Amino acid sequence: MHHLIAQCGTSASARPILAPADDRPSSTSILTTQRWHSNHNDSRPPSSSSVNPDEISHFNALAATWWDPHGSSRALHLMNPLRHDFIQTCRSSSPTSSFTVLTEDSGDEHAPPSPDGPTYSTTANVQKLRYLDIGCGGGIFAESAARLPTTESVLAIDPSPGVLAIARSHAKKDPSLSPKLTYLSSTIESLPTLKPEAVEKKFDVVSCFEVIEHVDHPALFLDHVAKFVKPGGWLVMSTIARTWTSWFTTNFMAEDVLGIVPKGTHDWNKYINEYELRGYFEETEGKRRFWGQPRAMGVVYVPGLGWKEVPGSEKVGNYFLGVQRLASEDA
Repeated sequence: MHHLIAQCGTSASARPILAPADDRPSSTSILTTQRWHSNHNDSRPPSSSSVNPDEISHFNALAATWWDPHGSSRALHLMNPLRHDFIQTCRSSSPTSSFTVLTEDSGDEHAPPSPDGPTYSTTANVQKLRYLDIGCGGGIFAESAARLPTTESVLAIDPSPGVLAIARSHAKKDPSLSPKLTYLSSTIESLPTLKPEAVEKKFDVVSCFEVIEHVDHPALFLDHVAKFVKPGGWLVMSTIARTWTSWFTTNFMAEDVLGIVPKGTHDWNKYINEYELRGYFEETEGKRRFWGQPRAMGVVYVPGLGWKEVPGSEKVGNYFLGVQRLASEDA
């Protein structure tokens, strides 16, 4: 619903219209098709990036209300606890990971995070984690991650100047954040790539929450993102499946009828089905040996209750997907 919008050489009007999930192709996924369409036929270097000014203007207009839990970003505030839950689930699935456990000390598990952040109890021998939050927006997740006792640092990037200004201003209200949290105006393509030998400078958790549905060429975007995940680290994402159900709920009802989300927030043609995103890691030539088995979690918004995990709903609407990096492609 916000953040990083990269155009890598092909205009939106030239982008092929994507089929809904029920009409998926039998062989090559659309995600991979887009990658070849945008990357290999582009005359510009792969590291180049341009930001869609219309998208930036749209999210800059929402900046002032980003931290209003009842405003235009309400859905993001309500989803934030599930982001932490999903990261915890992913990391706990790795036998070598030490992790934190969320303490259930609130009657409303989907309430917006308090100024003090989520309450966690820690295990012994806890690993301090380095986070990279791509498309951080106003900093809802970045701030809450920086407050965790197991966090070493959070680098949060976004190309929207108005939104970043709000993020920085809000973070100043809590001086304890400054040693851990850094905001940077940048796209992932323009972030300096770390040398292969600098593994310790890469990140344990790279997050792209509600980002990839705003990216014109998702596979090329993921190529850049992957460079910053250290071996053993996790790439965690959330996005929306491209189905008639998701069009009805997110475009027609949420934007046009109920006005829960500002008009123009979503482009249904950019939604990515779970099997397409999974296929990037499982089927793209040369990728499979560098990544573990992707994990998915479908979530549904229930009025009055917030976001709830619903098994199988990743096929039709909002979902999380996480994948662990096994080795560096530069190694």
